[in-house]
Amino acid sequence: MSFFGRGSRNQRTFRPKKSAPSGNKGMQLKRHIDATLGSGNLREAVRLPIGEDLNEWLAVNTVDFFNHVNILYGTLMEFCTPGTCPTMSAGPKYEYRWADGVKVKAPIKVSAPKYVDYLMDWIEIQLDDEAIFPQQLGAPFPPNFRDVVKTIFKRLFRVYAHIYHSHFQMIVKLKEEAHLNTCFKHFVFFTLEFQLIESAELAPLRELIEPLTAQY
Repeated sequence: MSFFGRGSRNQRTFRPKKSAPSGNKGMQLKRHIDATLGSGNLREAVRLPIGEDLNEWLAVNTVDFFNHVNILYGTLMEFCTPGTCPTMSAGPKYEYRWADGVKVKAPIKVSAPKYVDYLMDWIEIQLDDEAIFPQQLGAPFPPNFRDVVKTIFKRLFRVYAHIYHSHFQMIVKLKEEAHLNTCFKHFVFFTLEFQLIESAELAPLRELIEPLTAQY
């Protein structure tokens, strides 16, 4: 699988796209992301800009990566069904069960589309909660903010893992593989830069990630 090049973006989304945190700072950081991504230098694109707040950088990028996965999964909605994907899996060795600790306290076995549905609901609740993702410039982030971000990234990774293991051939057929690979490379670089996902969680896509780790 090639990680280089960009494919055409299918703008169908699983959920409406989220906007960057409001205020001049959020938009300024979003423009920085877009500009550095446009240069093609993903290592530079993920680094915290000099003088910027780490939590604000994590917040803006979390919204961006949510939107990336949203668009990618949107291209597969008609192919990822309870019939084709009765479990949320990443190959034969890895199966993911859903729990959010609030509505669903004990992990439950669900189909892949139901897992993604639960996940996107849960992420949207986090992003819309101003006590977690402040919308106003200068508003404080909670002490557990990084933990929330890490959980979001861990679960978004599972969607990538499911797509690669269960739907990559369809992605190729749709001519979206270049876009998928570029989005995943960007995601991995950001994850490595800020140590957001434990190594064991990355195991389902280790063979794709190791070459990127060498590049990074």
